[in-house]
Amino acid sequence: MRHAAHADFGHRLTGRGSDGGLTQEGSRQADALATELSDEAVAAVYASPRLRTRQTAEAIAAVHSRPVIVAEPLDEIDFGAWTGRSFEELDGRPEWDHWNSRRSLARCPDGESMAEARDRAAAFVDEVGQRHPQQTVVLVTHCDIIRALLCREHGRSLDDILSFEAEPASVARLAVGARRKAAA
Repeated sequence: MRHAAHADFGHRLTGRGSDGGLTQEGSRQADALATELSDEAVAAVYASPRLRTRQTAEAIAAVHSRPVIVAEPLDEIDFGAWTGRSFEELDGRPEWDHWNSRRSLARCPDGESMAEARDRAAAFVDEVGQRHPQQTVVLVTHCDIIRALLCREHGRSLDDILSFEAEPASVARLAVGARRKAAA
């Protein structure tokens, strides 16, 4: 799932920069997610190292009496030189436009490519599926990481990444490992 709202949402490309944590609205969203998942048997809760994801995960983990396990592979994309820039500042720049239209080929300046981010997250998802067979596991991560995993799940190019929605505090369900085979 995607972390809940934080102050930069919609204004600034926070990336791996300081986010100041969840807003009041974000805290409400995290609590609502925890309530939504309260009837599920959650075996583990993993989160990106970013504060916004850890706070979201903590709300869910508390309901299930589980610790939050910080997982580096779920981290935000390394946006490099774009980290902390406002969307207004980035809008219209050729390299930003290229990033948003050709995610399969583009790379963030001084950062990582979308394929690198997808591959590290996907490897972790597969590992978690092996570690927790037939169990429900919560992974709290970031918008484009979720979208990239959905591209992989649906066999679509990373160039299609913006066709998937991943709003704050939204849930996307993936079947992995033995569950994937049973669902097919």
